[in-house]
Amino acid sequence: MHMAWMRAVCGRLESRYRYSVHIVYNNFPWPENPTEKQKQTIETAAQAVLDARLQFPESSLADLYDPLTMPPVLLKAHQALDKAVDGAYGKTNFKTEAERVAFLFELYQKYTSLLPVEKGKKARKDLKG
Repeated sequence: MHMAWMRAVCGRLESRYRYSVHIVYNNFPWPENPTEKQKQTIETAAQAVLDARLQFPESSLADLYDPLTMPPVLLKAHQALDKAVDGAYGKTNFKTEAERVAFLFELYQKYTSLLPVEKGKKARKDLKG
């Protein structure tokens, strides 16, 4: 979820993403009310990703995440984590990344539309003359 959001909203420097805490992280629409079980499932799945990485101590992250050579155990761990995170959002049938991003923007709109609208300041009358 977060990577789809990041690819959609962050800027770029050349071909590299420019991650900003203010634009990307702080505006990321987290699941509304995940249950304790969902949180635990995500935590377990995230640990499985870390454990899978540890199986390849001589590999860099670039090596591990090369789409052509990603170890199957790491790919499966990420797929399980993705499924757990999607479950916390209450939606698990995204067909494309565009659907995922559209869902996140709808959620973002829902969250931000609840914020009070700041009223403009009234113009002061000139007290002269």
